Amino acid sequence: MGLIAMSERDLQRIEILSKVVAQRMTTVSAAHVLDLSERQVRRLLERMRTGGAASIRHKAIGRPSNNRISDGVRDYAMTLVRERYADFGPTLATEKLAERDGLRVSRETVRNWMADAGLWLSRKQRRTFHQPRLRREA
Repeated sequence: MGLIAMSERDLQRIEILSKVVAQRMTTVSAAHVLDLSERQVRRLLERMRTGGAASIRHKAIGRPSNNRISDGVRDYAMTLVRERYADFGPTLATEKLAERDGLRVSRETVRNWMADAGLWLSRKQRRTFHQPRLRREA
């Protein structure tokens, strides 16, 4: 078995739960320290007994989100934006994608995609700096 990456919270949970298993701490005090209910502490203890310390880690770590838009849709949308709407802002590009192409994606998603592709810069990044004018002699 290889190394398992864990957060500080998970490591703290394992430390507290191992004290409970060794009977150096009660479930009530562990629940108070971990800011959980006693029932949740018992559930974590059972999970730790059956699966070891690695089972405390969240199961969805490393997996893509269920609501993630597939790469195919993203590539198709960015191809359309590059070909037809390259000079549009994210809001107008989103409206045109929905209106003409039937592709409904949120404005923020399109903005992130355009920024990743280098088609869009935020207002702060677009800002130009003006040289201050020197004062005239009186």
